[in-house]
Amino acid sequence: MSLPATMRALRQTSLDGPRDLRLVTDAPVPDPGPGEVLIRVAAAGVNFVDVSQAHGTFAGGPRPPYVAGIEGASEVVAVGEGVTGPEPGAHVIGVGIGGGAFAEYMVLPAAGAVPVPEGWADEQALGLVVSWPTALAALKPLGGIASGQTVLIHAAAGGTGQAAVAMAKHYGATVIGAASPAKHDVVRELGADHVIDSRGDDLAAEVLRLTGGAGADLVLESVGGATLDASLAAAKRVTGRVVVYGLAAGEAAITNWDLVYKHQVHVIGLNIGVLIQAAPQVFGEVMGELFRLLATGVLRPTDPTTYDLADGPKALTALETRATTGKLALLP
Repeated sequence: MSLPATMRALRQTSLDGPRDLRLVTDAPVPDPGPGEVLIRVAAAGVNFVDVSQAHGTFAGGPRPPYVAGIEGASEVVAVGEGVTGPEPGAHVIGVGIGGGAFAEYMVLPAAGAVPVPEGWADEQALGLVVSWPTALAALKPLGGIASGQTVLIHAAAGGTGQAAVAMAKHYGATVIGAASPAKHDVVRELGADHVIDSRGDDLAAEVLRLTGGAGADLVLESVGGATLDASLAAAKRVTGRVVVYGLAAGEAAITNWDLVYKHQVHVIGLNIGVLIQAAPQVFGEVMGELFRLLATGVLRPTDPTTYDLADGPKALTALETRATTGKLALLP
């Protein structure tokens, strides 16, 4: 099929944040290289990675000017050399960590392009290769969640948090969801046993009260900043695990003194991109389990909050200020 030479896209022009995303109409349509596929983007996921890259705080991230966005879904329209699948016409969801999703076309590694589940719209599959595997990896292979344990989930109303709540309940855990008060009803509807104010004066004390002074067996920490210390204090002594996979509120410091004298807990770092590269077998197990959860209805398709491509800066700013619930998507 004949493809246009140029396309509409959101180009990040500085490292001063999403405000410097610019809509352009003359971005070149990329060619798929060896092992790559080209998709016509129907929906692009908005992730904290995009915000981090816009500020230049994402390790190894692209340098401006670049076409932003890492997560895209839709129809494969061309394939590069050596690609045996997916074939043109297939609908897939995938990630390109170097950017390119906030555009009408993007290239994806063919090996990492996951089929959009049958019966799902393309935008409903957003999260399938970023948010949901992150939540599952944090809970299972890294977090070791088990029936009867208690898990504290930060940002429980967000895309990753919502999936984590559903999965943790499926595994028999008692769930404490942390969110701002305006989002508490959303978290309760997901099945959380307790919902606490993420901006409260003493989050750790509230978790300790709910657990009879024991603390949470597992904490899913995606906020960072001052919240990291509260997460460590909320975890059960000695056996408690804190899986850190985000820093929405900025960096935080932790010292060896803290771990010896203040927080005797397991601290586990998670970056889903590194997990894919460094432990592909573990990631394969995560995705296998994820598709079992989809097949049994534990995880269901959800409709993201959508924005026009031109409103990308608005969407990223809303995510950055944590003014949203669930998944956000741009529709090129």
